[in-house]
Amino acid sequence: MSPAPIRLLIATNNPGKRRELQALLADLPLELLLPSEIGIELHPAEEGESYAENARHKAITFARASGLPSLADDSGLEVDALGGAPGLHSARYHPRPGATDAERRALLLEHLRPFPRPWSARFRAVVALAHPNGEIHLAEGICEGEIIPEERGQNGFGYDPIFLLNELGRTMAELSLEEKNRLSHRARAVQGLRPFILRYLEP
Repeated sequence: MSPAPIRLLIATNNPGKRRELQALLADLPLELLLPSEIGIELHPAEEGESYAENARHKAITFARASGLPSLADDSGLEVDALGGAPGLHSARYHPRPGATDAERRALLLEHLRPFPRPWSARFRAVVALAHPNGEIHLAEGICEGEIIPEERGQNGFGYDPIFLLNELGRTMAELSLEEKNRLSHRARAVQGLRPFILRYLEP
């Protein structure tokens, strides 16, 4: 009989992130849980001055509240023409609370319109793995590309439909989940944490 999977809390209620992480870690005996599934409703403030600070804070907060190892990430889109914006504020780029991904993309393109193309950009992610005992590990991943003025693709979320991967000639939203999990910033960061996740699986 195979051992029961190790429970790992994903410190987000974003179903898109959960799907990506499930695919990235599918080969490991893990049960990935969302906070809502174990009755936890927390919204840690993302007030750090770096992706690492925000990811660390979220992971530790959820690990302490749940008593489970917790995986959190903070990521953003950095556009060179805008001085690295929206960056840390990517998810809150639109001033209207509750704005949709589509509204954030439209606002970004509006801000970019005065600048000549190409609009070089990168996705950056830091993923933190926290244990309830206070142990924490971080890893970073970066994916380079450019912003294009028209949306392409039906997959992904956030800014994926306007983020072009130059070497493929396709946007992040035109990739299959398998392709995205080889190339994305979050995939690269999670790969960096695999050695520490594997430690939880040791007898």
